[in-house]
Amino acid sequence: MARLKLAVLISGRGSNLQSLIDACADPEFPAEIVSVISNVPDVQGLERAAMADISAAVIDHRNFDSREAFEATLNAALDDSGADLVCLAGFMRLLTAEFVNRWRDRLINIHPSLLPDYKGLHVHERVIAAGEAFSGCTVHYVRPDMDSGPIITQAKVPVEPGDTADTLAARVLAQEHIIYPEAVRQIAEA
Repeated sequence: MARLKLAVLISGRGSNLQSLIDACADPEFPAEIVSVISNVPDVQGLERAAMADISAAVIDHRNFDSREAFEATLNAALDDSGADLVCLAGFMRLLTAEFVNRWRDRLINIHPSLLPDYKGLHVHERVIAAGEAFSGCTVHYVRPDMDSGPIITQAKVPVEPGDTADTLAARVLAQEHIIYPEAVRQIAEA
């Protein structure tokens, strides 16, 4: 069985990257990580890739004069990796429509809400302020409009009395670690 080749884009600690690394360590899992790319140097996610003996690179967006120049270098690195699917895992850069459309249906993201509700940042604070009974997380295909692509899978998490943004975030993150590998499996086996 040929395994789906994944490139994972990160900007930080890489906990969702780790969930993908752990899933891919199973020889029966239908995907493998061929590249990890961070737009921020010296983040924990790069250490996770190194410990798993996965090729990793830093393409620091601050070293480019334009978003297009950064994305051209990112595209070249993704092409060189042979990636079939690009997984955004805490990648904190908005991507241009040109980049997104080039990778259409081969670019996925995980977001810490039950989309289409609570797109963007500061999700947990907004969920609590709105008095929601539930929150959760969503894996979706990326489209040019932020957090608007077709949903692959979701997990629901109750909002508990007395929750803070941090306590809710921790419970949502635990579900992210479950559903991201499952979404990759669904795509690989489709």
